[in-house]
Amino acid sequence: MSEPDEVYENVQVNHNGSKVTSGGCSLKKVVVFGVILAVPFFALGLVCNDNMQTKKQLQMMTAKHDALKRNLTDTLSQPKSCDVVQPSCRPPTEGGTCFKCDPDWEPHRNKCYRFLTEKLNWDQSRSRCEKLGGQLVKIDSKDEQRFLEWTLRDKMDEAEDKFWIGLTDQETEDEWLWVDGSRLDKSLAFWSGKEPDNWKGTNSDGEDCATMGEKGGAAGLKSWFDRDCNKLQKSICEKSASTGRVKFNCE
Repeated sequence: MSEPDEVYENVQVNHNGSKVTSGGCSLKKVVVFGVILAVPFFALGLVCNDNMQTKKQLQMMTAKHDALKRNLTDTLSQPKSCDVVQPSCRPPTEGGTCFKCDPDWEPHRNKCYRFLTEKLNWDQSRSRCEKLGGQLVKIDSKDEQRFLEWTLRDKMDEAEDKFWIGLTDQETEDEWLWVDGSRLDKSLAFWSGKEPDNWKGTNSDGEDCATMGEKGGAAGLKSWFDRDCNKLQKSICEKSASTGRVKFNCE
């Protein structure tokens, strides 16, 4: 039987027929060398696996961040339910201040107005406004006349359902004075048609107190009428607005 071949060895035969091995590596050495070569590849595989896991975690964190960002954006974009703490407070002006009115008073610019539905004569209406802390309205500008003329359209039940204003010529005929004693500026007079006509059909003393209002609207804002001061009418009170700051109580 022939001898088995030696693995991984170089075999040479000398002149007398004996075998001599030379220059070969043992199987053990080959295995060790293979393991040594495999270690870096194994380590590289671990590093690659760690990188993949880190990448997945980063992607998950990015997705969560984007979701939170979308939720926050949606929340901020939704209107909030707010209650104005200051009553009837106009939007703040520069510096955060605002004009505010008491309940039942309507704001416009820096004044507050109360539209009394109780029908009284002119003197009674004047006293009523004073008890409420104001006076029968004095109209100082076209803007104020516009505001009142438009507001009264919705508050009048019929054409003759007019409102007393703080203007009278009871002391001297055709010398119209406001309740604070100042003379009417004729450039800011808004008499309707041929008014004031001092009609004496129901009172021999004529018509010495002023009302205003046109339910259907007045051309050129001209909606003042002189009336018998004893006539029972609704009225407009005014007072200065107080200043404050707008406060909101939001959910």
